[in-house]
Amino acid sequence: MSTDRSQNSAETQGAPSDVLRDPELHRLLHAPGLSGHDLSHARQIYTNRALRLDHISMVGFDMDYTLAVYSMRHIEELAFRMTLERLISKCGYPEHLQQITYDHEFVIRGLVVDKDYGNLFKMDRHNYVGRCYHGRQLLPIEERRALYQNEKIRLSLPRFAWIDTLFSLPEACLYAEIIEALERPQPNGPPPEKVDYHKLYDDVRASIDEVHRDGSLKTELKKDLAKYILRDPELAPALHKLRSGGKKIFILTNSLGDYTDAVMSYLLDGQLPEYPSWRNYFDLVIVGAQKPAFFNESRPFLELDAGGKVVNEKATSLERGKVYEGGNLFDFERMSGHAGEAVLYVGDHIYGDIIRNRKSSLWRTCFVVQELEREIEYIDAHQPDITRLRELGHARQRIDDLINHLKLTLNALDRAQPRGSTNPEVDAKRAKSKSELEALRRSLKQIVSEEQSLEEQVERGMNRCWGLCFKEGNENSRFGEQVSDYADLYTSRVSNFLYYSPMQFFRSPRDTMPHERR
Repeated sequence: MSTDRSQNSAETQGAPSDVLRDPELHRLLHAPGLSGHDLSHARQIYTNRALRLDHISMVGFDMDYTLAVYSMRHIEELAFRMTLERLISKCGYPEHLQQITYDHEFVIRGLVVDKDYGNLFKMDRHNYVGRCYHGRQLLPIEERRALYQNEKIRLSLPRFAWIDTLFSLPEACLYAEIIEALERPQPNGPPPEKVDYHKLYDDVRASIDEVHRDGSLKTELKKDLAKYILRDPELAPALHKLRSGGKKIFILTNSLGDYTDAVMSYLLDGQLPEYPSWRNYFDLVIVGAQKPAFFNESRPFLELDAGGKVVNEKATSLERGKVYEGGNLFDFERMSGHAGEAVLYVGDHIYGDIIRNRKSSLWRTCFVVQELEREIEYIDAHQPDITRLRELGHARQRIDDLINHLKLTLNALDRAQPRGSTNPEVDAKRAKSKSELEALRRSLKQIVSEEQSLEEQVERGMNRCWGLCFKEGNENSRFGEQVSDYADLYTSRVSNFLYYSPMQFFRSPRDTMPHERR
């Protein structure tokens, strides 16, 4: 009787297993065209913190490396050469440095410059220094450990510089290349020099800032936008889809008005018949925002005319069709009528767009990581190797445990038998344990050797110097951990929003602690 009652209850309430086996549900779940589900991994939007787009009333975008996707090799090479020329012509660095070249593989986001020692290194999420270069020379493990193993790395110290943006890559590469060129003896070249690492970095930083600040870099970019900026045919439809879903759209960029107009015109003008000008996509346009100051200072909004001249030094309202410069978070929320978690901001600068934003406001955030596509495609292509690494790691952990257990067993047997006495039963157990211990040690040695070789192969296949951007060894890299901690969403490009509903519920995966994982 109790069995029948249980069965009737399951039938009435609907057992989960029955629901999941329902053929109609199975058909719907696997039907093509469901939002986001048919995308390759590289084009999906990933969720760290659950976000409902139907609760978002306004979506804002940075421009450089967000709406505008740059051809990284071309723009980095240009910034590298222009900065090097400034160092030679204005800072007195030797002419022979003209011979150094830019190596786009040598630098990635998430590196740290140590100005005390002239080093570049990469850390994991625990601030453990995993790889380190002096100039272009990889430091031996012993030297790296001597420098960093017993020291807590505090990136807030003036000694360190955090390479957290794509714009920073040329300066890191130039810093390392100059150290290499000045310190390493060259055939028929000048003798090695003693380098002031702090001054060198400050000079590189000041020169590249000047190249950006005085407009010389962007002047060169505007001469051939097609060379330096990749036009994404899906960008305009993505913005249109958000607008059609009832979202207000704004642009908030540090670039000034003339450059913003040139780039956005190149990207969007004439792409869709409903929007003859790029300005038609955006409800508000704010240039020269000076992020991260925008989020924690109180500068006024300046209203600009069509020629970029200031016509109002303290705007009291923000209107569609006008361009503003500067401004601040508080006035933006007050004058736009959109505030807090109703605003989603999409940017590429982990500090200026994401971290500072999250610490100063309640805005939701989406981080655009241009290099994410390449990394995901590489991981997908090498999934068998990565699966094998995981299997080897689990096996090594299990063997370590067994070895420790056998060591305890042998110690217990030694204590149980007085010195000089014999006991056939104990001796047999000891011999068996020793045999098993030696077999496990041989297996462990083989596993460690294969694991190290395979890990190096996988890592170097992605980047011969630094490996994966989001990982450092078995841990998340510090950069990867910041993305996880501060970005609600992250993705490889803005146009990925085209494949999701404006009402999308981005669900974060269930958090698990180590004791929950199997």
